[in-house]
Amino acid sequence: MPVFALAHLLGFDLMPRIRNWKGLTFYRPSKQSEYVHIDSLFGEPGKNVIDWDLIESQFRHLMKVAVSVREGAISSSTLLKRLRSGSHKNSTYTAFREVGRVIRTVQLLRYLSDAPLRRRVTAATNKVESFNRFSQRVGFGNQGVLADNDPIEQEKATKFNALLTNAVIFHNALDIAEIFRQLLEEGWEIDPEDLAHISPYLTEHIKRFGEYSTHELGIQPEAYDPKLDVDFTQLRDQDPATSGFSTAD
Repeated sequence: MPVFALAHLLGFDLMPRIRNWKGLTFYRPSKQSEYVHIDSLFGEPGKNVIDWDLIESQFRHLMKVAVSVREGAISSSTLLKRLRSGSHKNSTYTAFREVGRVIRTVQLLRYLSDAPLRRRVTAATNKVESFNRFSQRVGFGNQGVLADNDPIEQEKATKFNALLTNAVIFHNALDIAEIFRQLLEEGWEIDPEDLAHISPYLTEHIKRFGEYSTHELGIQPEAYDPKLDVDFTQLRDQDPATSGFSTAD
């Protein structure tokens, strides 16, 4: 719950994909609040009420924490760990939790009432999950397990894997663009919607086990030409959720 509060204070609109929303709690702004069509979502009348007095009393502390994270004085992960320790006795944690309840309730209502938003969230989440699966396949050594207990070495392994993953994705995008250029030269008509649904997370051509040559590392690659003679303006006018992959991803 505090994650929603921290994201809001940092200016992020956190909207995760929600699968089991029926088990989540909706919070009322006051005990007197009742709704004509959706009151059953909020449970028993007078229950699950936001403590606005607590939020007001801790507001300065909440903003100090948010500024500290924004300025890099403390990482968000470290902050959340500290907040979780002795959470029920920590007034700052309870205030974060209370703000999080407000934000998540609003996000749940948006998610349920806005079908295009649900499509956008699902599409974006699918891309993230596809990237994670692709990254795991690239980082196949030791089955992806970080065996070193040193946090610095763990961070190195994670960043090196991310670097390699993005390099392979970029290579795939270059190959896809080159193939489409060849098709255009041969007279084929390229539908931008077909191109938009081609994923760069291709693994069939990757030889994870085999010979690795480093003699080409010093060769300067040719300049990358990002231009494709395909009109993408029609896709920009559509709902973003209707497009799977675009060259901007």
